[in-house]
Amino acid sequence: MDGASHFYTMRTTAVIDHITHWLKEYCTTNHQRGFVVGVSGGIDSAVTSALCARTGLHTLCVEMPIHQAQSHVTRALEHVARLQEAHSNVILERIDLTPAFDTLERALPDSANEAMHQLALANTRARLRMTTLYYLAGVHGYLVAGTGNKIEDFGVGFFTKYGDGGVDLSPIADLTKSEVYAMAHELGIVQSILDAAPTDGLFGDSRTDEDQIGASYPELEWAMDLRDNGGPTDSLSDRQQQVLAIFDKRRAANRHKMDPIPVCLIPAGLKR
Repeated sequence: MDGASHFYTMRTTAVIDHITHWLKEYCTTNHQRGFVVGVSGGIDSAVTSALCARTGLHTLCVEMPIHQAQSHVTRALEHVARLQEAHSNVILERIDLTPAFDTLERALPDSANEAMHQLALANTRARLRMTTLYYLAGVHGYLVAGTGNKIEDFGVGFFTKYGDGGVDLSPIADLTKSEVYAMAHELGIVQSILDAAPTDGLFGDSRTDEDQIGASYPELEWAMDLRDNGGPTDSLSDRQQQVLAIFDKRRAANRHKMDPIPVCLIPAGLKR
């Protein structure tokens, strides 16, 4: 199972140029002044912010810790410093959301289901960050650039609805995680980010994306490719069957995040 093998055929430099042009054209066509990107110290936000920086338009990188591990903060700051060396249009904003989160947590009712309570709080962190990004976007006339990749956004729905899923445009959502890493190497993303295990950082501990999902991104890419292209499933190994089951369960449970919001259409006869 090698979900990474296909990205080596991607014309990485051409894709970088294509996304850069797409970002700049969309922004200027819609009469906005630039982009705001939440930087977490992870690969997706690093690549997204680097692509925004390449447009030459204002790129506001926002670091928003909420009981964050220091390693995440260090990686994010190292990345932005590298961007600022290469691009004069990059600005850093640091906003500590820990006090706001703690105040909100104290105001919320307790839950008898501790697991669901912790998951809801994790998603609350993402929604506080989204609110902050949109405040800054509104103040400066910027667009909120999403950092979700194809596996997260359209494979297993591994994002927070109206959290990191609340964005104005999604520059890397047609790229698998492996392709994002290929872009990162080409863009010269700092080594500390390239080496770090992917994590959403929403629980304040060391759990990785793979810990939460139960499968690695290359495995999920394999499963998504199998499902989307109708590959054979009659001779799968035990692990492949397990990964496919994880993928199918996640996709089904999170379909409501990936599909457009349903609208209840009223029959014309009921409105007369």
